[in-house]
Amino acid sequence: MAATTAQPMGSLPSGLGICTTFPDIFYLPELVFGGLVWILVASTLVDPPNPLGWVMFVSVFCFVMTFLWMIIFTAGGHKNGAGWAAADAAYHGLAAFFYLSAGVVLAYITLGKKRQDPLKIYQIDIAAVVFAFLAMFFYFIHTILSAIRWKSF
Repeated sequence: MAATTAQPMGSLPSGLGICTTFPDIFYLPELVFGGLVWILVASTLVDPPNPLGWVMFVSVFCFVMTFLWMIIFTAGGHKNGAGWAAADAAYHGLAAFFYLSAGVVLAYITLGKKRQDPLKIYQIDIAAVVFAFLAMFFYFIHTILSAIRWKSF
């Protein structure tokens, strides 16, 4: 019987395997787009503070947690446990929901500021909205694929 290097469906990758397997390959786009939301919102005046504070919380929280999650998976701290597969699906589902809510709030605030702010600030806010929805998309796809992986354990 020939040996195969393919990972069985019910296993979690570790090491550099997270850069070559689905859904773990989405860690990097999630970090990039989430970091861009954080940077773009922080580079403008955070006004009104309450809804944009939520956007900042979501972007910083998800960036830090995704980075820690990626480090745990890279180091193999999950020990290929089914509980970690379930936690992976749950975390990414929560992050997708958070980014959906943050993107909607950010889009609403941006539309309301269209005539008040200079064009450059408005363009930065639009870019932040686009990146928030892209981050939400990657978290959502990661959630679906993680849930499929979890069910195969």
